[in-house]
Amino acid sequence: MKLYRTKAGILIEQDDKSYLVQNEDWDSFINDDNLLQKLHQITATQSPAADTSANGVLAPLQSQELWACGVTYLRSKVGRQEESKDAGGGDFYARVYEAERPEVFFKSTPHRVVGPHGKVRIRKDSTWDVPEPELTLVVTSSGKIVGYTIGNDMSSRSIEGENPLYLPQAKTYDACAAVGPCIYVTDAPLEKTTQIHLEINRGGQQQFKGSIEISQMKRTPEELVSFVFREASFPHGCLIMTGTGIVPENDFTLKSGDEIKISIDGIGTLVNEVM
Repeated sequence: MKLYRTKAGILIEQDDKSYLVQNEDWDSFINDDNLLQKLHQITATQSPAADTSANGVLAPLQSQELWACGVTYLRSKVGRQEESKDAGGGDFYARVYEAERPEVFFKSTPHRVVGPHGKVRIRKDSTWDVPEPELTLVVTSSGKIVGYTIGNDMSSRSIEGENPLYLPQAKTYDACAAVGPCIYVTDAPLEKTTQIHLEINRGGQQQFKGSIEISQMKRTPEELVSFVFREASFPHGCLIMTGTGIVPENDFTLKSGDEIKISIDGIGTLVNEVM
């Protein structure tokens, strides 16, 4: 079942039918450990919406903080080591990949996150920028994973590579992330064979394409959630990006006008343009 935050209200999609829920607060609606059961109850008792084409899909967060995890795939570890080797920081990434404690960091407040077809940004003071396609967890205030969405963790490789301590500047700025288009709500973990796909187009021409299975993730979603929630509370729940396993080659950098398409099997496709 898929859940959308739209300008017209909350939209539930099931079996090619759509159900519009109005006058409900997004924060309290999704912060529910029994979210799937609530959606089933609504679709069983409410008539489908006639036309939802003009609703306008928004990012599926309102007051939720966006957190992120790094170096959860081997390809990410190698990429971080390559970009930081001249600064002597490569060993940090090798250590955190093997360590008990994962890398988790605060990514963004809601006002710096864009939704489907919104424009993400690359920093003016950066020379090497990439999108990071990530399975993103939707977690309630109790720490329960109730759904999944698609995330784009925009990142400055030049700034982070200069010094690992510059991570907040490389990761957090205006329009530094995109999430959406929906929340895939399920009571079971995603299949390990689920694939994440990234495509980058420039002027109508494909510049990069890559895919990876989430089975390649070194840590489980539940493990990542447990560390994010250590000594931190989330009154409205939160969204957690789980890291990327797709890293373009070192000679690639994003440019204004590029189109970024991130797809995850079963969830959908998130499309954004670089500002």
